[in-house]
This record gives sequence, structure tokens and C-alpha cells, in this order.
Amino acid sequence: MLVFFKPIKFGITFTLGNLLSLGSTAFLIGPKRQVTMMLDPVRIYATAIYLASMIIALFCALYVHSRLLTLLAIILEFGALIWYSLSYIPFARSMVSKVMVSCFDTDF
Repeated sequence: MLVFFKPIKFGITFTLGNLLSLGSTAFLIGPKRQVTMMLDPVRIYATAIYLASMIIALFCALYVHSRLLTLLAIILEFGALIWYSLSYIPFARSMVSKVMVSCFDTDF
């Protein structure tokens, strides 16, 4: 419920947690390999959107102080996190895309 009652506080802690998780994987596999994997052509766009969404979430929470914008930025960041995580699983993004298209197909 912290997301809806205090989205600014949640946005800051969620984004810092995501930054810490990126740092922990860099610690485990090494920073050079982490950056190389993040900049792999398969996941370069997912990485860019994920990092940009973290910056947007922190900007909305710390500078703008808008609850609505911070909540939208959190949703964007969560979606980018899912898409970025799926880029490490072979064929996961294409499978999820096909499932989403079939679920939201509006042809009657």
C-alpha cells in the first residue's frame, strides 16, 4: 500500500533498490562483463529504457515532487525492469509479446 499512499518514498526506495541490484550483479560477475552484457545488441534498447526509467522516476520523486508523475514513473520502471530481465532469458521476450498480443487481440 506504500505505492499508493506514499509513491514518492516508494519511488526513491524502489529505484535505489534497482540500482543496488545492478551493482550487486556487477560485483558478482565483474563490472566490465556487466557493462558488456548490458550493451549487448540484443538488450541495448531494454537497458537504455530501464536506465532512463530509473532516472525519470528519481527526477519525478526528488525534483518534481508529483505523486501522480512518480506513480507513472514507477509503473514505467517496473515494466522496463521486467522487459530488461526477460532479455536475459532466450526467447522470453518474443514469447511474452505473442502472449500479450493474443490476450489483447480485439478481433471478434
